[in-house]
Parts: sequence; structure tokens; C-alpha cells
Amino acid sequence: MSVPAAGVTPVYLSTTFDAPPGWHVERTIGLMFGLVVRSMGLAKGLTGSLRALRAGEVKEYTQTLEESRQHALDRLVEHARASGANAILGVRFDSSEVGQGLQEILAYGTGAVILQP
Repeated sequence: MSVPAAGVTPVYLSTTFDAPPGWHVERTIGLMFGLVVRSMGLAKGLTGSLRALRAGEVKEYTQTLEESRQHALDRLVEHARASGANAILGVRFDSSEVGQGLQEILAYGTGAVILQP
């Protein structure tokens, strides 16, 4: 996750459903998500397609998916902040192809909460 701007409260993210040690869940707000649909673009798609003819990693695809996951995670955090949550528990990712060359990346958490020490 990117570092929040000065004065912006960070949002705690965890793949577990437990509050961090020394903290407790004061209130559960609900499901949060961040969604992004991306295409490779002509240049990366062409280069990636050519590279895919060989065995090994296709770096153009890897880079695009890493950027997409981060974008979806950033949107998840924005959604949580907007709802008043300071934590998201049970963070997961999902992806699917939604069209020719279009990839959907979803970041979600099943327990957006307000944590207190």
C-alpha cells in the first residue's frame, strides 16, 4: 500500500480476520471493495504476445497485473476511509477476464472495522 499523505490516517490491512495484538474491533462497518478493469494497451500487448511465444515470465503482463492489484488495493483503502473505517480484515484479491484483453482486478475485505487499542 502506498504511504498516506501527511495528515491522512493509515488504514490497517490484514488477510486474517483478527484484530492486531493489543487492539479490538469497536464496530464493524461491512464489506469494502476496490475494483479496476485494465487493458494491456497496444505496445505492451504486442510485446507481451511476442514474449509469450518463449517459455518463461512475460514481464509486460506481470507489471500490468502488479500495477492493477495496487490500484485496486488503493481504491479499497479509499472506500474504507470514506466509510469511516480504519482497518480492513480478511483482505483478498480476485481477478477475471471481462473481455478481449481486459482484466478485472478486485480487492475486497469482508470486515471493514473501526479498531481501538
